[in-house]
Amino acid sequence: MPVLELMILIAFCGFFFKAVGLAFRMAWGIAKIVASLLFAVAVPLFIGCLMFAGGLLLLIPLVLVAIAFGIVKAFC
Repeated sequence: MPVLELMILIAFCGFFFKAVGLAFRMAWGIAKIVASLLFAVAVPLFIGCLMFAGGLLLLIPLVLVAIAFGIVKAFC
């Protein structure tokens, strides 16, 4: 009987380690999915913020060029 108990104990230890490995694998997969979703949301917001912040600074020279072009077009 002790040999059977030992075999069952070894089998349950193996199942335990397999379950722990599966839990780590599932946690890693869920973490990758969450990170991908956050990345998909954060990058467009980041680009939009950069364009808005930098776009305001770029508008000043563009407006000046448009005014100069309008003046030249008006007098020619």
